[in-house]
Amino acid sequence: MKTFYGTALSNPLMLGTAQYPSPAILERAFRESGAAVATVSLRREAGGGQTFWQMIRDLGVRILPNTAGCHNVKEAVTTAHMAREVFDTPWIKLELIGHTDSLQPDVFQLVEAARILSEDGFQVFPYTTDDLIVGERLLAAGCKVLMPWGAPIGSGRGLNNAYALRAMRAEFPDVPLVIDAGIGLPSHAAHAMELGYDAVLLNTAVARAGDPVQMARAMALAIEAGQLAYQADPIEARDMAEPSTPVIGKAFLS
Repeated sequence: MKTFYGTALSNPLMLGTAQYPSPAILERAFRESGAAVATVSLRREAGGGQTFWQMIRDLGVRILPNTAGCHNVKEAVTTAHMAREVFDTPWIKLELIGHTDSLQPDVFQLVEAARILSEDGFQVFPYTTDDLIVGERLLAAGCKVLMPWGAPIGSGRGLNNAYALRAMRAEFPDVPLVIDAGIGLPSHAAHAMELGYDAVLLNTAVARAGDPVQMARAMALAIEAGQLAYQADPIEARDMAEPSTPVIGKAFLS
């Protein structure tokens, strides 16, 4: 099992804390999911106040603050520093948006912000694309984890480019990789783990489901199934049929 900046997680599910119908449902969904990490934005915590923060602490999970909503390096770095003081952790999910409609990361500013924060002692979890060169630049900037998107945030489309994600897994075999964004169904989460990814980060798929608690449980089961399938070394896909019953011992009638 890979560690995230030296921390081993009891569960490969990372779950967001925004958009739930109520704090009570958020708490139930978290407990049902078994998630080991809660992602929290500084803006969300400020809006919820001490009651929200106390509830998150009572969950007993690792906190991953994020820089959601930031669009330039200065804004992201400032938000990260504020989050470190509020949440008392060096972990930061670095989210630096470059495109309004797709919420695609601005990878040029992302690398620069990652370098600044890494040099300042942050343990950066960068929300990035599935581009191998960008991944290399982020690792060179000090990141020890990569979080490529599966699809645009909140889209629920699953893994838009499984080929690129598979290539990233092969290119960085020793780097902890997390699918972040785009997961809509448990099957999407299972697919991510079947590709050999180390964790899945999601929010909207659970928070905005008709029954967030039930969906949280479904995601937990899917991630476990996908992880077990990858570890079991599944068969390769074939273009042609291959008989499952051998011909040895078969009777031949003349």
